[in-house]
Amino acid sequence: MVEFLPLFLFAAVCVVLMFGYPVALSLSGTALVFAAGGMAFGVFDMAFLQAFPNRLYGIMTNQTLIAVPLFVLMGVLLEKSKVAETLLDAMALLFGSLRGGLGISVVVVGMLLAASTGIVGATVVTMGLISLPTMLKRGYSPSLATGAICATGTLGQIIPPSIALVLLGDVLSSAYQQAQLNMGIFSPKTVSVGDLFVGAMIPGLMLVGAYIIYMVVVAWLKPEAAPAVSREQIQADRHVQEPLAVILLKGLVPPILLIVAVLGSILTGAATPTEAAGVGAFGAAILAAMQKQLNMKMLGEVVRSTTNVTSMVFLILIGASVFSLVFRGFGGEELIHHWFEQMPGGVVGAMIIVMLVMFLLGFILDFIEITFVVVPIVAPVLMMMGLDPVWLGIMMAINLQTSFLTPPFGFALFYLRGVAPPSVPTSAIYKGVIPFILIQVSMLLALTIWPELATWLPSVVYGE
Repeated sequence: MVEFLPLFLFAAVCVVLMFGYPVALSLSGTALVFAAGGMAFGVFDMAFLQAFPNRLYGIMTNQTLIAVPLFVLMGVLLEKSKVAETLLDAMALLFGSLRGGLGISVVVVGMLLAASTGIVGATVVTMGLISLPTMLKRGYSPSLATGAICATGTLGQIIPPSIALVLLGDVLSSAYQQAQLNMGIFSPKTVSVGDLFVGAMIPGLMLVGAYIIYMVVVAWLKPEAAPAVSREQIQADRHVQEPLAVILLKGLVPPILLIVAVLGSILTGAATPTEAAGVGAFGAAILAAMQKQLNMKMLGEVVRSTTNVTSMVFLILIGASVFSLVFRGFGGEELIHHWFEQMPGGVVGAMIIVMLVMFLLGFILDFIEITFVVVPIVAPVLMMMGLDPVWLGIMMAINLQTSFLTPPFGFALFYLRGVAPPSVPTSAIYKGVIPFILIQVSMLLALTIWPELATWLPSVVYGE
């Protein structure tokens, strides 16, 4: 019975979270209760918790994690500066006259917002407010319109610069070093956030391409579900009077320049992801000023929102550190390692189980909690079994992205339900995301068959 205490600890945390208690306090509080009980019965050594001050100091001095508040600041600035509205105007005028053109516009704008903000909730809500009314008014199928908005909103999980990839990269870096030390490699290789950014580019763009192909196929097979809209109708809907060239120049060029500045500085080696996040935040402030949205009131809202999100992330990380120390003290890592080694199918079976567990946990936990709690437990064992850390990180990121969409608990569905008009039934939202879930599962299968989709570009860029 004692050897299963780590599993009881994990199950207890899930139960406490389902009661609605704050994640960070649930992780640390449940772990400390188990630690106290374990000490009382002589099955837990409190010396494990003596490592907590070092863990806390490591979090405070972690250079990589500085990128989190900077990328959040960049995303919130762009959200408040109405860049998304100008972008949608430009894309709708460019593609709207085609069958499925408004849907294609939503996908392209969602991709650019993902590469600019990286915040799923903000992207889904913003696109729901500014594009869903227009699509419904012009005869689009509610399920197709809502499915496209939800799916493209989740691209912020995988398209760099993504906060999810920053957090995953930091956790995987520590797990990779731990795995190599466990194997007796005392000059370990490293994996960085930049590796994950570069590795995610091809799968991310392939997902965007697959979404667009799906929109085109639906528009071709069912023209009534995604009708063409004249440029005059779009201008009337969007209250746009300026010529297309001016709209494109104002809406498309600034965000693309910002994306190129951020990703380009990382790819060329001119800046680390943390430094590039600073470039992005500064560039977002310039874009907000160009849109005449930058003022003290807006800046105050942006700073408060950034502080709230950053505090939440770091408090969860501290809670997860307490949880992982107690989990390790009960022998959780050895138990997981033993289970994976005994599992039928070897590394393939272990990977399938991990992906399935992460997918199911995505129903009740946010990607931040899964990244800080689950990944440190399973990643070292999987990498000791020979899996590439970049490939593993991209697989996990797309898996968590898919859990955002899965009915009935997908977070993206809740975000859109909150801003969709009452005339759109919840069943239409659930029905609309199913094809996009299948596309993402197909992407996971493609990465399983061809791992080079994630590993080739980092090897070229970094010459590994």
